[in-house]
Amino acid sequence: MLAEMRIQGLGVIDDATLEPHPGLTVLTGETGAGKTMVVTGLTLLGGGRAESSRVSEGVGRALVEGRFAAGEPALRIAEEVGAEADEDGTLIAVRTVNADGRSRAHLGGRSVPVGVLSRLSEAVLAVHGQNDQLRLMRAGEQRAVLDRFAGDAVDRPLADYRDVRERWRQACAELVERRDSARELAREADLLRHGLSEIGAVNPQPGEDVALVEEARRLAAADDLRSAAGGARLAVAGGDGEASAAVDEPPGALGLLGEARRLLGGAGDPALERLEPRLAEAAVLLGDVADELGGYLESLDADPERLQAVLARQSELRALTRKYAADSDGVLRWAEQAEQRLAGIDTSDEAIAELEARRDKLAGELAGHAEAVSAARREAAGRLAGAVTEELSGLAMPDARLLVELSRRELDGPAAHGGRDGGGLELGGRWVAAGPDGVDEVELRLVPHAGSPPVPLHKGASGGELSRVMLALEVVLADADPVPTMVFDEVDAGVGGRAAVEIGRRLARLAASHQVIVVTHLPQVAAYADRHVVVDKRGASGNGVVKGRVRTLGEPDRVVELARMLAGLDDTSTGRAHAEELLATASREKAEARKATAR
Repeated sequence: MLAEMRIQGLGVIDDATLEPHPGLTVLTGETGAGKTMVVTGLTLLGGGRAESSRVSEGVGRALVEGRFAAGEPALRIAEEVGAEADEDGTLIAVRTVNADGRSRAHLGGRSVPVGVLSRLSEAVLAVHGQNDQLRLMRAGEQRAVLDRFAGDAVDRPLADYRDVRERWRQACAELVERRDSARELAREADLLRHGLSEIGAVNPQPGEDVALVEEARRLAAADDLRSAAGGARLAVAGGDGEASAAVDEPPGALGLLGEARRLLGGAGDPALERLEPRLAEAAVLLGDVADELGGYLESLDADPERLQAVLARQSELRALTRKYAADSDGVLRWAEQAEQRLAGIDTSDEAIAELEARRDKLAGELAGHAEAVSAARREAAGRLAGAVTEELSGLAMPDARLLVELSRRELDGPAAHGGRDGGGLELGGRWVAAGPDGVDEVELRLVPHAGSPPVPLHKGASGGELSRVMLALEVVLADADPVPTMVFDEVDAGVGGRAAVEIGRRLARLAASHQVIVVTHLPQVAAYADRHVVVDKRGASGNGVVKGRVRTLGEPDRVVELARMLAGLDDTSTGRAHAEELLATASREKAEARKATAR
């Protein structure tokens, strides 16, 4: 519920505060005084489009601030975005529009995207204006009205329908893709098999290319490596036995260490003898090095044939790395991924038949859910038509009837021939379009007078008739609408006389369960208000621009305003008497309605 709204710099309104009544609040005023700006402000609070042209001339920005007594749905939205309610549980929403067209939104003291205000509006506020009447003429909106009236009776089967429809559409799309791209998939599968065959023939091993580079380097430099290792071993261990002595080779490091140990051990001086164990340790280390050098010399292969084999293997691996990856490990990863992809590519007749069976099974389930949705809508359509017709009778359209007709858009031509895979569903031997909201098309038709043929709302209803149909629908749908605040912008356009009185009564009845804010030019409607607010001109500002102000009227001022609305009779006793009579009648009827409700 809207507790308070403040407007600054919006259109002709410089600075105004509106405190709507929890019941029925009416806004009246002369043309151009700024009544529309109040609705515009509410639209902005609801996340509506911001237009720089709405910003008052000479100011930098327009501001609209609303304080809502929020229920659980609105508080959940606020919690999601980190906004906080005030201590009294109200939520403050703010929308600013700069003169350059940029706008910002705040909720609960936190800057939020404008879309958050749109979500909040869905929970707390519904603005109905002439644009809503235009939307009511669209088929999709008329179906939404019927579903809103039906409630859970349609919502539950429609949710099941949408769930199955999504899976059905996925199966249809996959089947079409399989059929249309079978040639491409087959070509891809052949390339994958060829690659796997090439890799399998070479059979690379993890890290093999790195190991082969190392081995080829050793094989190519075998003579140099043998010379270096042999010379090092000779320097460490010396020659071997008599062969070495015959060529008079110098002793190795081990021999020299042995001689040093012998000399120190026989010196007879404890200081020199203490050095001998350290030489022994060095001898052990040199002996290990000599053994490893000997092993290296034995393993060193200078076989040219082995070198050729290594080079040939490297060539095979390079042929793979040029095509599939940078190294052997990458080639193996490509092969693994190719096998997985190949397993997922199945263009066989069996695979297509399996997909067709899955699609047909889902289509059967979808048809059942579609029929359930249609049945619920047909039942609700009769009740909605009867309830609105009764309301129209009370709105000075005694002979009018509303008809709610359901039909299905049948597919013909190419769409019918490709119905299975083209979004069509077979029901009763006919192919029909299966949209996200079911298979039904809903049309509201009006019989305005006895004996006249039914006409679609968008073709035959006048502005006044459309306004009354709109109001009748809102009254009928009031119990099904969880939004606490409803705003009507000149819903009474094009009507007068007896119909205007009945519109006032209906709005007052609607205000028993909702907060209702109405912009009206009819005194018969304004008389039923629980709070009467007038938007009037307070004169020109310094730059000659006329400004509007918002005032809440007391009973004496209400009489004057109603008399003004009665063809400008505010300065005559007749006009004031008529206004007082209107107020008295409306007050009496509201009191009787409250008593009836209490009983």
